[in-house]
Amino acid sequence: MLLQTVRPNIVQSIRAYRVEDLLEAAQGTGQHFLYANLTAAQSKQDVLEGIAEAFMFPAHFGKNLDALYDCMTDLVHKSGTQPGFVVVLEQLPDNPRFDREAREQLLDVFRDAADFWAERKVPFRCFYSFQ
Repeated sequence: MLLQTVRPNIVQSIRAYRVEDLLEAAQGTGQHFLYANLTAAQSKQDVLEGIAEAFMFPAHFGKNLDALYDCMTDLVHKSGTQPGFVVVLEQLPDNPRFDREAREQLLDVFRDAADFWAERKVPFRCFYSFQ
């Protein structure tokens, strides 16, 4: 099975994987599949709004990195036992309005979320690609 070859709590490039295969693997293991196509995003705000919309965050989502972390951890944790997560952030921008530093800050939130879930023995795998 595809997910057996990927560490259970990791943030990595999607290079070797196809979105369809990750979806199928998540479904096959009963894990949540969260997908955001960020092709239209140009700035940090655009990225956060795109993720919030794709992941169906609550209307009160603060559209900042702290709020993103809260939605990916506490909010979900409080809703009950979780089977695991496969997260795909496709086509993150690569431009002056969303530069390497902004991308790393965003990915750090997902790395922190992976650590949060690892402490609870819940797999959290995040895959990303750039435009």
